[in-house]
Amino acid sequence: MIPGPRNSLTDVPGLRVGNAQDDALKSGTTVVVGDKPFVASVHVMGGAPGTRETDLLAPDKTVDAVDALVLSGGSAFGLDACSGVMEGLRADGRGFQVGDALIPLVPGAILFDLLNGGTKGWTQNPYAALGLEAYRTASQTFDVGSVGAGTGALTAMLKGGLGTASLVLPDGSTVAALVGVNPVGSVTTPGDRHFYAAPFEIDGEFGGVGPDTATGLGRSLDSRKSVALNPRTNTTIAIVATDATLSKAACHRVATAAHDGIARATVPAHTPHDGDLVFALSTGSKPEGDTLLIGHAAALCLSRAIARAVFAATPAPNDLLPCWSTQNS
Repeated sequence: MIPGPRNSLTDVPGLRVGNAQDDALKSGTTVVVGDKPFVASVHVMGGAPGTRETDLLAPDKTVDAVDALVLSGGSAFGLDACSGVMEGLRADGRGFQVGDALIPLVPGAILFDLLNGGTKGWTQNPYAALGLEAYRTASQTFDVGSVGAGTGALTAMLKGGLGTASLVLPDGSTVAALVGVNPVGSVTTPGDRHFYAAPFEIDGEFGGVGPDTATGLGRSLDSRKSVALNPRTNTTIAIVATDATLSKAACHRVATAAHDGIARATVPAHTPHDGDLVFALSTGSKPEGDTLLIGHAAALCLSRAIARAVFAATPAPNDLLPCWSTQNS
């Protein structure tokens, strides 16, 4: 398996990604939209999730496809980004038809970035506008790092961010991941040079420094830097996608398997204070896929995307934590 041409979620044909952020706010939103509705499901393994419209993604629920997925900063306030995306979709004549009513279906998930040094004293919730902007600017090319949902993200020791990665499977189908990285745990080993995801790196995509040769269980949570002490300010939220045809139940299984990618790249993962969540979607433009192989590839992509997010993070005024790039320049 090799990465797609962009090493990006948009290597899955028919998908576009849009980012919008407010640098003073130190927060933003990321939207995934398809050329047409796509099959999707979700699996949550963190103890503190924040979500919207995720119940309808269960395999036994009636709706077969949704119009977009949202990853956002802002904690519960950020769920309003879905409203902005709904507004854009409705204006474009897209949505689930119920009689004369057109209802865009936009599940979303949020990460907590309210205590990251940004200006949060708004008088009107800014996230609906950010969601609409992200939807309107969605394209096949997009930035990673300190953008969109990853704008104000933090890990235990370094700035987090938005990351992506892809793989092309032997049957010609594509699997890819997109992730907002904001975990309680660390994505780097002690010293903050080597990524836990290093064994899965391809072509130096996050620095090429290789695995840490030291052994052991990594750092303790007690070693986190003092500015990252609030244990309830976290979450890793992700979307994995494929163009192979999958049922809703198969998407749920892929989302479950993809959580391995979080655990391989973040120590610890899936804590009571993270809202770790993975959406899985299928555009269905290729024949039916092998759920086992797609789930495995999704986990690999997600580990790589997590490291790429932190690797690509950039410094900004009032940052509480350093970037990997400034620590290792």
